[in-house]
Amino acid sequence: MKKLIALAFALVASSLFAAEFPDISIADLKQAIADKKVTVIDVNGSASYANGHVPGAIDFQASKDNLASQLPADKGTLVVAYCGGPKCSAYKAAANAADKLGYTNVKHLSAGISGWKDAGEKLEK
Repeated sequence: MKKLIALAFALVASSLFAAEFPDISIADLKQAIADKKVTVIDVNGSASYANGHVPGAIDFQASKDNLASQLPADKGTLVVAYCGGPKCSAYKAAANAADKLGYTNVKHLSAGISGWKDAGEKLEK
């Protein structure tokens, strides 16, 4: 019984300290970009960003100190963060920052920039 209580406490505590962000597909992100209904944040670093990023993405490394000014006024706007690929968790820095600023529709492109490229999508430089 003690183990069950400890497990339950651990699950509740972890959910309180780390927000989970739903995934968005490449197709859905591409459509949101076309509809101009998303703000995308690249968390791969400025050098990678300069070599190519999802069109319209914000360079998190260059913008993290003034992220609030880079994001839209509407806190319900879709905000998508991404990093290198499915095993990369660096996106959480940007997703958590947006969440902390009060954005309520924050998602994760788990495919990352590698998945975007593999899908044959265009990069912006």
